[in-house]
Amino acid sequence: MKTFIFLFTFLLWISPGHCLETPGPEELLVINPSADFPRHSEGDIIQLKNGSLCLVYTRFFGGAHDDSAAEIVAMTSSDGGDTWSEPRVLVEREGDKNVMSVSLLRLEDGEILLFYLVKNGWCDLKMYVRRSSDELQTVGEKTLVTVADGYHVVNNDRVVQLSTGRLVVPTALHRCIGDTREGWSNSAIMRVFYSDDQGKSWRVDQSDPKAEPDKEVVLQEPGIVELKDGRLMMYIRTNGGTQYVRFSSDQGESWTKYEPGNLASPLSPATIERIPWSGDLVAVWNDHSGWHNYPPGKRTPHCLAVSKDEGKTWSKSRVLEGDPDGWYCYTSMTFADDRLILSYCAGDKEVGGLNRLKVLALPREWLEME
Repeated sequence: MKTFIFLFTFLLWISPGHCLETPGPEELLVINPSADFPRHSEGDIIQLKNGSLCLVYTRFFGGAHDDSAAEIVAMTSSDGGDTWSEPRVLVEREGDKNVMSVSLLRLEDGEILLFYLVKNGWCDLKMYVRRSSDELQTVGEKTLVTVADGYHVVNNDRVVQLSTGRLVVPTALHRCIGDTREGWSNSAIMRVFYSDDQGKSWRVDQSDPKAEPDKEVVLQEPGIVELKDGRLMMYIRTNGGTQYVRFSSDQGESWTKYEPGNLASPLSPATIERIPWSGDLVAVWNDHSGWHNYPPGKRTPHCLAVSKDEGKTWSKSRVLEGDPDGWYCYTSMTFADDRLILSYCAGDKEVGGLNRLKVLALPREWLEME
């Protein structure tokens, strides 16, 4: 009888809601704005060889606007994100305006590439890359990536290395007249820069830089993911109620026409990457499909969904952040051990939409929930 009672009690203890409950998202870091540093945003995370996490992001010190003075700083955590070092400057302010929008990429030889934008004015925005052979303790001289004139926007965590080894950088070229905000085109032309020598030299795709921007829909802030059949899928922020998509069958040199995709969203960027342990695609974006309550036009809620058919369909999304006054965007994804680590802007009316940076960890079990 005692054995039966003990077994019954044990079974109750391990029932759903007790120790077998699937762990949920874990907040690892929140960096709030201050008088000295009014904005922290647009970062990326990489796992170092010793297992530590390294967050590299843009810290603004001259204001909170996109063209305010800023520098690129790094913070590390040796305990999985429980504690973090103080920020240290990796790249000081360059150009007439600032530096921002970080992408990190580790090459097969172990080197880490640090990509970032240098902003000089409304007609001049360039991406550069620096190399690090000492796990981001230092970075080398910069190399120009966007080897063409113009204002080329590249979001954080956008640089992709294909299965062939080619590096691809999706950009949005905004036309500009007179180097003023009034002469700057809100809708952009999508272009891709690529490198076949590990980022030492760069070329541009076959797009026409003099083409007129689309008049039917605003196109901005593209991203790229490689599909299993070798094609590339570009997804694009628009004001058309959804992310638009286009495809390339030649590693990014030429592209199909734009078409509406199936991720309903406001005018806000998405991030899509491949889950290494399942091979599925995962997307994080502001889901305005109707699954969740949302205020029209706002970058909330912040949601995640998984696709098992290469982006043709997506699972019902789950809410990561749902504050109706929140502003969630510019998400980076890093797979470290059995977790997906996200960094993203998580502002609100009180602190400003882009001024607070957050780091969140999602366990593998949570991603695999139906």
